[in-house]
Order: sequence, then structure tokens, then C-alpha cells
Amino acid sequence: MDINWLAVIVAAVAAFLVGAVWYSPLLFAKAWMREVGLSEAELAKGSMAKTMGTAFVLTLVSTLVFHMFLGPHPGVQFAAGAGFAAGLFWVAFAKGVDYLFERRSFKLFLINGGHHTVVFTVMGLVLGLLG
Repeated sequence: MDINWLAVIVAAVAAFLVGAVWYSPLLFAKAWMREVGLSEAELAKGSMAKTMGTAFVLTLVSTLVFHMFLGPHPGVQFAAGAGFAAGLFWVAFAKGVDYLFERRSFKLFLINGGHHTVVFTVMGLVLGLLG
């Protein structure tokens, strides 16, 4: 399969930036910390570089596999729609099942599930535009 590495890298960076804004104080940082029971001090422990680096690698791999799923020239509408569907119905709903058994809050489900829905939609949009 032909892999458009530029599209994959740009989509992964775009997805990562969505996460940076989504979990920032501008949007859901405080609510997310409350729902997972972490303080800013606890989040500051450990290596943030290692966490961010690993998170980016995982995002890059997810983007690559999503690109392979979409094919080489998916079209913008199809790719963005597939991203929305994958983010909501595969990723978010799978997390929802876990959250039910873990007794996590619906608010946390909305924050994290919403994040993945937007992330995969953005990935699809970029892959469709650059594909």
C-alpha cells in the first residue's frame, strides 16, 4: 500500500494539537483532573517529555493505521465522516463500556470520548485533504 507519510505526519500533529487544546485550561483541564482525581502536583510528577513523546508516537501509529484503513485517496467528506464515526462509535463507545464497569463518570466519558471523536475527525479531514 502506498503511504502518504506527509499526510500521516501532518494529521498526527493536528490530532496532537487538538489534545493540547482539549486538555488545556481553555477547555477541559480542570474538569478532567477532577473526574480522574488528579491534582496539578500529581500530574507534574514523572517525565512529561516521556509522556508527551509516547503519546505522540501512539497518535502517529493510530493515524498511520487509520490512513491504511481509509486508503490512498479517500476524499475529504468520506475521510472526515469515517473519522467522526471511528472516533465516536469505535473509540468513544469502547471507552464507554470500560467506564461503565470502572464506575467512571458520564462527564469523564463526554470529555475523553469527545476528544477522540474530534481527534479522529481532524485526522480524517487532514488525510482527506492531503490524500
